[in-house]
Amino acid sequence: MKKLLPVIALFVCGIMYSQIDSLKIANEIYQQKIDSIEKSFNYEYDTVDLLNGIATINIPSGYKFLNAEQSAYVLTDLWGNPPSEVLGLLFPKDISPMSDNFTYAVEVTYSADGYIEDDDAEDIDYDDLLEEMQNDTELYNKERVKEGYEKIELLGWASPPFYDKENKKLHWAKELKFENYEVNTLNYNIRVLGREGYLNLNAIGDMEVLPLLNSDIDTILNSVEFNEGYAYADFDASVDNVAAYGIGGLIAGKMLAKAGVFAGLLKFWKIIAIAVVGAFGALRKKIFKSE
Repeated sequence: MKKLLPVIALFVCGIMYSQIDSLKIANEIYQQKIDSIEKSFNYEYDTVDLLNGIATINIPSGYKFLNAEQSAYVLTDLWGNPPSEVLGLLFPKDISPMSDNFTYAVEVTYSADGYIEDDDAEDIDYDDLLEEMQNDTELYNKERVKEGYEKIELLGWASPPFYDKENKKLHWAKELKFENYEVNTLNYNIRVLGREGYLNLNAIGDMEVLPLLNSDIDTILNSVEFNEGYAYADFDASVDNVAAYGIGGLIAGKMLAKAGVFAGLLKFWKIIAIAVVGAFGALRKKIFKSE
């Protein structure tokens, strides 16, 4: 038996070295795929036209912008979110969709739901509104589960709602808990009101980036404007549609009762979960499945 021990030891070491070599090769293949994906992105750094002239985003210094087609690929194929009509993604300049040091990204979309009257803004009780939203989330979770997505828990305000009545810009942040994820998610919502609808800028990342986003929020807010003829002040009551909800309904993510609460839940609660580690794990599976 003693004579066999060196042989057994060599055999075990051989298996271990073989596994280490296989892991090294697998990691090299994975990194090559990541590098290939990163190089495929074409970022923009100046002024970008949105919606064929309806709005403009002036890419702030220190940021870069990914167009609609590439952003859809990132959100759905790489990060595993439900398909959506995205206009683009705004990233801090040193961050990319596959970065190990990922902090946050800002999804830009548009909702043509009509002119949103803001006369309710000063009367909203945001504590009551939060409780409503938490109850609504439970209803929405039933639909998410049916569609194969994990449940969401709305824990509270990460930053309470603030409405800039002069510039017609609204922002607030929610802390979300996604089922099966240990790290809570930050969903920082920005709305820019226009004549026929509003622009959505949703900043998404882990809760730890909240201080960074709080310091960057004014820069992001100032980067997007509706063009002349499409701004909030250009509203014409004789020809333009008025939305069925006000500022409270916009924050709550639902239509008011007269328009049907449940329909609004499905329309507005398009929350994006960026679980970076989980997304990379899913991508890794796809890569090795294709090899």
